[in-house]
Amino acid sequence: MRVLPHERSLLEKDPAKNEGRANERASKGPPGKPRENNGNRARENSGKENSKESNHRQQLHTPVPDSAAESPPVIGRQEVVAIALVGLLLIAIVAVLYFAKAFFLPVVMAFVVGTMLSPAAALLERVKIPRPVGSVLIVLAVGALGAFIVGLIASPVVEWSNRLPELGARLKDKLHIFDRPLALWQELQGMLGGSDPLATFQLPKFEWVQPTLEFLSPTFAEFLLFFATLVLFIASWKDLRRAMIMTFGDRPSRLRTLRILNEIEEHLGGYLLTVTMINVGVGIATGIVCALAGMPNPAGLGALAATLNYLPYIGPVAMFAVLVVVGIISFPTLSGAMVAPMVFVAIAFLEGHFVTPTIIGRRLELNALAVLLALAFWTWLWGPMGGFLSSPLLIVALILKEHLMPVDSPQRPGD
Repeated sequence: MRVLPHERSLLEKDPAKNEGRANERASKGPPGKPRENNGNRARENSGKENSKESNHRQQLHTPVPDSAAESPPVIGRQEVVAIALVGLLLIAIVAVLYFAKAFFLPVVMAFVVGTMLSPAAALLERVKIPRPVGSVLIVLAVGALGAFIVGLIASPVVEWSNRLPELGARLKDKLHIFDRPLALWQELQGMLGGSDPLATFQLPKFEWVQPTLEFLSPTFAEFLLFFATLVLFIASWKDLRRAMIMTFGDRPSRLRTLRILNEIEEHLGGYLLTVTMINVGVGIATGIVCALAGMPNPAGLGALAATLNYLPYIGPVAMFAVLVVVGIISFPTLSGAMVAPMVFVAIAFLEGHFVTPTIIGRRLELNALAVLLALAFWTWLWGPMGGFLSSPLLIVALILKEHLMPVDSPQRPGD
């Protein structure tokens, strides 16, 4: 084909036509080669174009990930409502327990003590003593032991309460040994220009004795409700166990309930026996120390030490204060008055840091912070009896948590 000069300029100005003609020449191929290669190339080019088009379509249909600003909140509105409802339920339960203390305290006390004493009823049942009779015998034995301890403690308390004005004046006279430290403190306060809070210091009046005794001692109706509930609970504990187990329909739930009840009974019974033996040892050691130091009524002080030791942390501190006051009243010198209290501090330290953790820690691990918080809560809620119930209730709560909310428990297939 002959191309004129003006046509060559047209071809150079229209590149699209040049490209089309070049493709047409490429499709025809050089002379001497078959046309099949050209067809293969066309198919390869069309396949590449199709793959590019499909990739482009996939990119168009792929969802764009949400940005951080549009992510949903970790705690939604439903979770907040559920947490608020649970909090209101807990507040309502605490309020009911606080204002209905006259009913709930004896009942819960009877349930806990009855669970602790149920192994003794089972032991009497093995020696052919019927369970109702055994429950009455156990409650009578516990009542006699409690009356004996109260008698040991009450005799010096009654004696001292009749001599309160005399003992108060004697204690005030003995506190003159602190005149020199107080004078130094007053001088320091004067140099600093502050007011002296000790200038108006006076011994507390004895008007608090009657409200304190009313707070510490429950009413006769509460005592009667406690003993009646305790006898009936121990006598019917087997039937109650069976009823609680048979409440559930499936076998795994029944087995779990049986394990929980057995473990609660075993741990509470072991806790009562172990703590009672430890406290008896503390009371005997305190009585011997008081007798050797020349303190008045060492048997009553030993019984008081054993009784107060049922209250963790609070009991030993209260017993130390009692020994200090009795020592200051009974001895002419401060050094002689502090012998028995300091030896009691050593006894309480050994018992609290070595004896009790070694024995009870093998049965059930109790966190010190959890024990302190439970003691503070139940003492605030129900007084000294609540402080006694704090550790058993904490043990029950830990057992329920272990069985109902196990940690790293293997899951069955299909769960």
